[in-house]
Formats: sequence, structure tokens, C-alpha cells
Amino acid sequence: MAVKIRLKRLGAKKAPFYRVVVADSRFPRDGRFIEEIGTYNPKTDPSEFTIDAEKAKKWIANGAQPTDTVRALLKKNGIIG
Repeated sequence: MAVKIRLKRLGAKKAPFYRVVVADSRFPRDGRFIEEIGTYNPKTDPSEFTIDAEKAKKWIANGAQPTDTVRALLKKNGIIG
């Protein structure tokens, strides 16, 4: 099972809001997930990103691969190097 840390899109049309989730890569973007570990709101200024750093580090240590966007957000917030 290939596990990814990725964004699940919520919110209205042209007003996105995302949840950071750990999911099997075979499931749809907004489908089933294993665990929710944070949120991301790009519409605020500055954008709002909250995440449980301990859970994110635990999942990465167990082999979960963050998507490019999630990796950039984690680096920007100093959670990964």
C-alpha cells in the first residue's frame, strides 16, 4: 500500500479550503483517507496552515510520501528539512 500525505479539497467554488490527510494513493483525492493531520486555507492573507507536526513526522518516518504541495508547506513551516 503506497501511502501519501496530500490535500483533500473542501469549500465552495472558487473558495478552496483543504485538509491535510494521510491516504492510500489508490483512493480518489476527496475520497477515503486514513487520518486527518491538518488544514490549509490559501485564501487568507497570509495563507493559514496548521498541522500536527508529531503525526506528520511519524507518518513520514513510516514511509508516507508527501505530495509536492504538502512537501513545500512542510518545509516552509520547518517541519521537514
